[in-house]
Amino acid sequence: MERTGTAVAQGTGGGLPVWLVARGLIPGTGPQRAFAGATFVNQIGKGLFIAGAALFFTRSVGLPVSQVGFALGAAALIGLAAGIPVGRLADRRGPREVFRLAVVVQALAVAGLVFVHSFLSLMAFLCVAELALSAGTAARGPLTRSLGAPHPTRYRSYLRALNNIAVGCGALAAGVAVQMDTRAAYLSLILGTSALFLASAALASRVPSVLPIEAPAEGSRWPALKDKPYVALTALDGIMSIQNQVLIFALPLWIIGHTDAPRWFVGASVAVNTALVVCLQVRVSRGVDNNTAAGRVARRAGVAFLLATALIAAAGGAPGWVAVVVIVLGVVVHTLGELWHAAASFELSFGLAPEHAQGQYSGLFAIGQGLSNAVGPPVLGLLCIGWGGPGWLVVGAVLLVVGQVVPLVVKWSDRTHARVLG
Repeated sequence: MERTGTAVAQGTGGGLPVWLVARGLIPGTGPQRAFAGATFVNQIGKGLFIAGAALFFTRSVGLPVSQVGFALGAAALIGLAAGIPVGRLADRRGPREVFRLAVVVQALAVAGLVFVHSFLSLMAFLCVAELALSAGTAARGPLTRSLGAPHPTRYRSYLRALNNIAVGCGALAAGVAVQMDTRAAYLSLILGTSALFLASAALASRVPSVLPIEAPAEGSRWPALKDKPYVALTALDGIMSIQNQVLIFALPLWIIGHTDAPRWFVGASVAVNTALVVCLQVRVSRGVDNNTAAGRVARRAGVAFLLATALIAAAGGAPGWVAVVVIVLGVVVHTLGELWHAAASFELSFGLAPEHAQGQYSGLFAIGQGLSNAVGPPVLGLLCIGWGGPGWLVVGAVLLVVGQVVPLVVKWSDRTHARVLG
């Protein structure tokens, strides 16, 4: 994807049309395509699990909803602990090997869920699965950076667009099991998820190993934790990542409970967002190839989120057809902010981390996003649904402020690293 020249495309594309490579519809090299394939299969499994696992635990295993919700949330938080140490292991031993091992462990843990019969056994298997997921995320960062060089943000943007398609495919497939609503169907869903993870690990074997970069002899073993600007950036990105829950959590509740828009529009709004991400994520990321550019688009993202929340809030008092139009505009503007935020997040997570510690920094960065996934729904539920229109504006204002602060943290990081190098 990053190398769009004709010679490169013909030389590595295996006869694939040059224009597909040039437009970012397929990656430009064999290793990039191999890892994209492994990621695609992995994310289909993720879509299966997200859409059907909770129903398996409640309707097939018979656990109370409260226990299932607590187990899923607690395991996700516990899993974040693996990010930094496993990221350091990826820096020292090679990210491909660590990624494959993490995915295999995740597959085995998911397969073990078929033996769950109590809350404690559910917690045990989920914790192992989430620890492996966090480990794989930490290893995927340096692997993506290496394969995507010299433009890793564009490659990561391609993977994000691909992931949206894959998760959607998995969710649709899970719908079959949910519709059948039998234990055999739910077991097939869980074992199918495990099989897809194993297939992902097998496909990743086609990706060449990435040689570790030797760390400075006098450097710290845990530089990520001592990098104050990067820790601040992780916190800011975690706050801004709450926007990921707006369209999939807060907006559906808002449409059904607080607007005159038809109920079917809940699915349509998600479809609009998914289509825009798939079509535009790679294009939006072009030009976001340095820290300054990333800070600039983060600022734009904050403005877009404020405008989007204002539009969504306005739909609360509008007639049915007006509410639909206003919500569509809000979804489009929000998606534009989402695209800018993703591009900035990718570039800064790579660009502000030293080459020899990409895995460790990737593990730290993922903690902010993981915490955001945990606290986002209750925060949005309290403000946007509980408070209504003013709550939407508060969320937008917070995201606006965060977007304006990101460039300042980028400058702080550049100054800090310049002093270290000097």
